Parts: sequence; C-alpha cells; structure tokens
Amino acid sequence: MKIAVYHNLHSGGAKRTLCAITSRLGQQHAIDLYDLSCSDHKFCDLSEAVQQTYTYRFDPLPQLHRPFGRLNYGARWWDLMRLERLHQQIARDIDSRGYDVVYVHPCQFAQTPGIIRYLHTPALYHSREPLRAAHEPEVPRSYRVVRKTSKFLDRLDFLRAAFEHKRSQIDSGNVLAATTLIANSYFTREAIYRIYGADARVVYHGIDSEKNRPLGLERENLVVAVGALTPLKGFDFIICSLALVRAEVRPSLIVASNYQEAQEKQYCEDLARQSGVQVQFMNMVSDETLLELYNRAQVVACASILEPFGLVPLEAMACAAPVVAVAEGGLRESVVPGVTGYLVDRSPAEFGQAIARLVTDPALARRMGEAGRDLVLREWTWEKAVGKLNAHLEACAGARK
Repeated sequence: MKIAVYHNLHSGGAKRTLCAITSRLGQQHAIDLYDLSCSDHKFCDLSEAVQQTYTYRFDPLPQLHRPFGRLNYGARWWDLMRLERLHQQIARDIDSRGYDVVYVHPCQFAQTPGIIRYLHTPALYHSREPLRAAHEPEVPRSYRVVRKTSKFLDRLDFLRAAFEHKRSQIDSGNVLAATTLIANSYFTREAIYRIYGADARVVYHGIDSEKNRPLGLERENLVVAVGALTPLKGFDFIICSLALVRAEVRPSLIVASNYQEAQEKQYCEDLARQSGVQVQFMNMVSDETLLELYNRAQVVACASILEPFGLVPLEAMACAAPVVAVAEGGLRESVVPGVTGYLVDRSPAEFGQAIARLVTDPALARRMGEAGRDLVLREWTWEKAVGKLNAHLEACAGARK
C-alpha cells in the first residue's frame, strides 16, 4: 500500500510508539510523512523510516504574561483557526498524491487533528486518549488555588469559552469523521464510546525486547517512576506512599521525565523534603539512561491518574523489573497482579506496602521481573501489534468515507 502518516506530536510515549510502528510498516509499504514545523522532530526521528517527508510551517502565537494572561485564550483560539486552514491544505495535498490510506496520529493542540474531516482518502485514526482536559476534572493543587474574583472572571471569559468550544468541536468532529478508529487499550475504547458515541478497535502496542532488555546490573534499593512531570502522572502519590515505608528499608526514588512543569516539580520536591523521601528528578532522559534506570530499579512504580494505556510497565517488564501500579485505567491491561508485579487501589498505604514487599524480598522481585520479561516476549511483540494494525489499514483502505 501507499500510506500517508500524519502527526503533530511532541516527545513522549506516543511519538516513541509511532516511530516503532512506522519503521516496521515501512518494510512492507511505501510511506510518506506529513507533520508540522512545531512537531518534535529530534525525538524518535521518523525520517529514515519513510520515503518522503512533508513538513508544513506552523508557528503558535507567543504566550503572554500577567497582567495580559487572559488574552492567551484568544491567541490559542486563533491558533486553532489558523491550523484548520493549514489542515485543509494538507488534506488537499494528500488527496492529490493518490494514497491508499492515511494513518493519523494525535495533535498537541486539539488532540484529534483537524485534517481528518477534510480528507477524501480513507483515514485511520490511532487514538491514544480522548481530549481529557474537556472531560475530566483538573487534578487539585495548592499552587492552582485562585481568588474568588478570578473564578468569577473565568465564568465570564468569552475568550476561554470560545477556545474550549472550538477545541472540543475540532476533536469530536474529527473522531466521528475517521473511516476507522483504533484505540490503544480497552479502557480507551470505552472512553471513546462514552464521550463520542463512536466504536473503536483495540490494537495494543508492542515492545522492542532487544532495545528494552536486562543488562545484568545489580538491582539497587531504588524505585523508578517515568513520565512527564505533570499532576496527571501521580508522582506526588508515589512520594506519599514511600513516606509510609519504614525508614530503614525505604528506597530512594528517581523520577525520569521528558518534560517538567516547574510548579509541579517544586510541589513534589517540597513534598519529598517534608516526607523524608529521597528523590531525584531527571529531565530529558536519553534512551540509554532510561534503559539503565530500568535495570537498576528494584521496583518501577506507575501511579498515573486514569492512564489510557501506559507504556512504562511494559518497558519495565521487558527489562525484568517488577511493577507496582494503581489498579485503574489501562495499567490493568498490562500488569499481571501477583505475577509481574502488583496492582493496588489508589491508597498510599497499600502502594507503599507493595513496594516494601518487593524491596525487602529481592528473590520475589527477581521472580516477578523474570515473569514480566517472559510475558513481554510471548504476548507483547511488535510483530503481533503491527500485524493487527496492518489488517485494519488494509480494511480501511478498501472503505470509502
């Protein structure tokens, strides 16, 4: 097939997954890449996996600071309007080049990219998650407390209302316009149906078991947590859980991120200092460093709030590290409780107990880690994942919008 791939992603798990998929699809099909100048091009570079790359210039308007901060919603609304026009042009270009199918990935501005409903070529949209900001409550933080006057102004802020309406309109309109919808987990599939009333098919990610592998390093009394340093990742919960572990056996914590919110980092640092938890925050972690961390860790902790799928548990298991995760979202679909780690309620006491059980019993941690590695090799291969995806792409290419 002749496939056009479109994305507007920043660094992170979604871009890492897209890179792995594209490199494998490129061995079977002719693939061209379409992206924007503001997309992340250095992280997991796709250029060698495709035949042609078409990058379209898009510069988001600069963000203003106090006292003009409320005008940012107007700027972001205008960005969405400009992006809509650009997506029309990209769709025309794709349609003119005779592709069999367009493989579409998320947009960092509106979640589901506006290109889909302008395409005449069949489009398969690979959803990682719905537009969570529009459908889930904000995680409470003390640094987000605003005055009553600000809350009152929020309700009257027509720029904010216009931006949020336009963003939701773009997102939902394009989800429903896709020829085929693919979800990364059954949890995400259920969310898509609940929010948009649309059905999706589940195609799990795979894991590169050669890239993510045991290195034979000695395991340390160390917990590793991975992900963007934002409230949704639940690093504060992990710190609170470790604070309940006896001081004489309490492991240290490393938080490895590709992005850090300054206020959230300060919040977690203060929490760790007050709780007596030793924590190190690492930013822009390379693949090599991340592999080393997975191999040094006695436990990999995952506490993201309603994580749509979660690549981290699989990467950890591929490196023979046991996982302790909250029993919610897509994390329930990869961690096998009592076999490759533990799934527990969002209770600091239970989470801390599960971690303590593993750090005080290295033999148990080793058995669970080995079981995780065996599971990845057996069930979570890229060959299986890309095979299922390829079947959906072929079916989509045979359909007409």
